[in-house]
Amino acid sequence: MYFTEVILPLALPRTFTYLVTEDEFHFLQPGMRVVVPFGKSKMYTALVLDLHQNPPQLYEAKEIHQILDDQPIVNAFQLKHWQWIADYYMCSLGDVYRGAMPSAFLLESETILNFKKETAIDASELSDDEYLIYEALQHQSSIKLQEAAAILNKKRVFPVIQKLLQKEVLHLHEEVQEIYKPKLVKYIRLTEEYTQQEQLMGLLELLKSSKQKDAVLMYFQLQARDRKPISVKTLKEASGVTDAVLKALVDKAIFETYLIQEDRVNFESQFEEYEIALSENQEAAFTAINHDFLSKEVVLLHGITGSGKTEIYIKLIEETIAKGKQVLYLLPEIALTTQLVSRLTKYFGNKVSVFHSKYSNNERVEVWHRVLKQSEGAQIVIGARSALFLPFSNLGLILVDEEHEQTFKQHDPAPRYHARDAAIVLAHAHQAKTLLGSATPSLETYFNAKNGKYGLVTLSERFGKTPLPTVELVDLKEAYFKKRMKGHFSLHLIDAISEALALNEQVILFQNRRGFAPVMECMTCGHIPQCTNCNVSLTYHKFKSQLRCHYCGYSIAKPNSCHACSSTDLSTKGFGTEQIELELASLFPEHNIKRMDQDTTRGKYSFEKLIDSFKNREIDILVGTQMLAKGLDFDNVSLVGILNADTMLYHPDFRAFERSFQMMTQVAGRAGRSEKQGKVIIQTYNPMHNTIQQVTHNSYTEMFKEQLYDRQIYKYPPYFRLIRLTLKHRDFGKLKEGSLWLYQVLKQQIASPVLGPEEPAINKIRNEYIRTILIKIPAQQPLTGTKKTIQKVLDSFDSVAQYRSVKVTVNVDFY
Repeated sequence: MYFTEVILPLALPRTFTYLVTEDEFHFLQPGMRVVVPFGKSKMYTALVLDLHQNPPQLYEAKEIHQILDDQPIVNAFQLKHWQWIADYYMCSLGDVYRGAMPSAFLLESETILNFKKETAIDASELSDDEYLIYEALQHQSSIKLQEAAAILNKKRVFPVIQKLLQKEVLHLHEEVQEIYKPKLVKYIRLTEEYTQQEQLMGLLELLKSSKQKDAVLMYFQLQARDRKPISVKTLKEASGVTDAVLKALVDKAIFETYLIQEDRVNFESQFEEYEIALSENQEAAFTAINHDFLSKEVVLLHGITGSGKTEIYIKLIEETIAKGKQVLYLLPEIALTTQLVSRLTKYFGNKVSVFHSKYSNNERVEVWHRVLKQSEGAQIVIGARSALFLPFSNLGLILVDEEHEQTFKQHDPAPRYHARDAAIVLAHAHQAKTLLGSATPSLETYFNAKNGKYGLVTLSERFGKTPLPTVELVDLKEAYFKKRMKGHFSLHLIDAISEALALNEQVILFQNRRGFAPVMECMTCGHIPQCTNCNVSLTYHKFKSQLRCHYCGYSIAKPNSCHACSSTDLSTKGFGTEQIELELASLFPEHNIKRMDQDTTRGKYSFEKLIDSFKNREIDILVGTQMLAKGLDFDNVSLVGILNADTMLYHPDFRAFERSFQMMTQVAGRAGRSEKQGKVIIQTYNPMHNTIQQVTHNSYTEMFKEQLYDRQIYKYPPYFRLIRLTLKHRDFGKLKEGSLWLYQVLKQQIASPVLGPEEPAINKIRNEYIRTILIKIPAQQPLTGTKKTIQKVLDSFDSVAQYRSVKVTVNVDFY
């Protein structure tokens, strides 16, 4: 008997064994996908992990349903890396498999409704909804469950289907369907008859219509100029003819059309041949990085904002692909990907591939296949953290730009991995090198570099020797007291904006809160509208005239009167990017003002549009959230304004000061990136705060020393590792009881400090109450033993019947 061990895309703690025939056993390889039955009637796409002849002891192995691949689509490097992620971040292999693969690869059974022909049905006995489904099945033999929902225009169709099943009108059929479809482009060419010279002579005389003549003449021009196949779209655009004209030519057997499979993303047209010249400083840094790579696997490039780190990256990429190796370039934000892609495709053309969540399923599948085949189009892959899971087999270099960014850490769903740390492990498996780049490195990375674990290269002056921007502080307390404020703008900031605009320069304003205002309050009784599912106030969005929860998406129309006392005296508290945009419109009505936050960048190309129009100087003032703070490069920005620095500083988080320093320094670094020195204005109620003073003097080392001292005293990274357990349940009493039980058992079993169970600042999200337990493990102590103990305790917690319904998630290195 022959068996295969498979990973199912489900959060299950182990792999499963399925029965295969001898032929299948010899054909299958680890990394291929097979469709397997699981449960009563479900089908899943599983991944082959191993092949063996050992029958399972606890259950009878089912047979696989079908094989989906001819070749493995997941390689041995990936399987090993996935295993490491599952072990280190305490999640299942199924979680990693589901998170790693584009969803087009993860086919699941779609319920198909089939009409039962053998049953005699009296249509008058059916309800209206039942009759609609019955009628649809008369016209087509089967429909999907989603289609049934669309026909009834209802989300809940199961009761209707259930009744039809009881009346034996239909039966269910589980079927797996392929989602990915390759992109086919229609091309046009002359028929064989007209490829001979003598036939061509009389061709134009045959054509009566001038439009048809235009199309044929343009075809010859394009053929002579490009000497490559001509697509229908190209011919239509060049000759200005319609589909009808081309159809007439096809009907006359002059032209014929054919299809060619093409990649959805192609950068060939952006390629320009030019040489990158490094400055003296950059050249020294480039040499130092290569020197450090001889003895170290990981090097940190600590270069101040605007020092030209990207040019060094390009030189390193060039060196790596010349050796025939692949390069992975990780970025924290899709907005940053947009700008970088245009820079790299100009230099490397179609050797670049891009992989992130704004790409469609089909585009991601194509990138996956290109990387798997090591085709020329996938020598350099730029992407957000998910690009880490692509099937690289020949990695030479991983670049992690803005490595300090918290967006590299995935919080939900599992696997809750940190892309920077996982990238270092992946590079080690490939015997590749990792370069971490940042102007404000995370404390852990800088600590490792200082201790000699990583190499350290510093770039301390800006490209072109432009001085760093001057930082000016505005004391909001004093400004309000002296009535030197207009809305949320100090007069000093308004004057600076006016001055920059008068010189045709651009301005960036930073406020890390979207929406119009975070709170709407009744001035009569003090009532604040709350989310019905979460323990948070609703944020007011003026443009949509609604109050919305930023945690679960719940929204209500803006109330005209208080829900508690019916008073019409409602006022907003605090301010977000929408409010700033409106205030700017009244202060500078003749200028173009745009906002960049989650609400304005939902579309696939929304980042490109905003960034391009700002780069082309169509936008004068750009207001935005933290998206603006990440490595964007605009040469005409002379002024950056931070509207309220205090909101970041007083966040209940051990990283608040470090993050505030990073955020403000990064935003400030957007100013004065060409010849002229820029200016940064920070509005704050506490100008003498240490962190704000460190930003003003651009003193990273001072911030590093101060924060490191605190971290050592209070047992935080890099001296301790943190594991956070989050418990969720709808019943507050059961959650409280369960979290206390878990805390007490952990406290007995683990020698390291265990803190909790505590309620987080927001203790209810999506109708589930939340409690957290924090475990601090000394950095020098091996994690493996502690993790095994935690897993044992969690298994015993799960075996207690009354606590089984409490959801527990484990987040390793959750910061």
